[in-house]
Amino acid sequence: MENELPEPARFFRPGTFDGDVSVVTGGGTGLGLEISRSLAALGSTVIIASRTSEHHAAFLDEGRERGWNVDAIELDVREADEVHAAAKGIVEKHGKVDILVNNAAGNFVCPAEKMSPRAWRAVLGIVLDGTFYCSRSFGKHMIRRGEGGRMLNVVATYAWTGMPGVAHSASAKAGVWALTKTLAAEWARFRININSIAPGPFQSDGARANLWPNEETAEKIRESIPLGRFATREEVARHSLYLLTREAGYVTGDCMVVDGGLSLSAGRMWEPGAKLERPPRTKDA
Repeated sequence: MENELPEPARFFRPGTFDGDVSVVTGGGTGLGLEISRSLAALGSTVIIASRTSEHHAAFLDEGRERGWNVDAIELDVREADEVHAAAKGIVEKHGKVDILVNNAAGNFVCPAEKMSPRAWRAVLGIVLDGTFYCSRSFGKHMIRRGEGGRMLNVVATYAWTGMPGVAHSASAKAGVWALTKTLAAEWARFRININSIAPGPFQSDGARANLWPNEETAEKIRESIPLGRFATREEVARHSLYLLTREAGYVTGDCMVVDGGLSLSAGRMWEPGAKLERPPRTKDA
């Protein structure tokens, strides 16, 4: 196990993130965990932040076993003061922060007319407020330090295509995408690169529980994806890692879509491969 790299990390040279200190919100589960594992395996010190310490154990145990430099903190990204204190504590303990991954999220399917103010506020708070609070607090450190930095925000293609049942999440992700472009333009002078990644459906426990809780729903989604399958967490993490490398240093304010073509087929009027039946022409046509 010691020498076996996590799958996403195998596409990068060993030591790609040597010397970096990375913070990953929601880093103990799902996509965040895959990104965290790969960053650590490629040389970064990685601190994961989650609302509950129960999500820390797997990553910390693996890190100790593999000899990675890992740490974890409990953090509710919706609370600005808590985020500020966390950023200050991480910098004091680890000396700096080079990379921030804003991955913490909340989502569930709910028709807009049935959505409570509390449900709306919970998702907006985690996704949009949390991304801004973390970006601001860690961004201030990067600005003061004067050596640049890299940030990655996790969004979704329905932020610009729309999708029934996710008014809260789509609105929050649209805000994060706008924030990505705005901060990228504003902080470029500080050599801080800020990008987004927009995954399509990928396999995770949270997605299965909240978005496709049965095989019938999963199959309908699968049929709507031009490539005909869900992504894996590892695939999405692989592309996320690229945007965090120094090799991507001339990319900022961009969004990488990793959705198997799903967003290309939104609202399509014609099914690829189907024959269009046209009525016969009349003499007057």
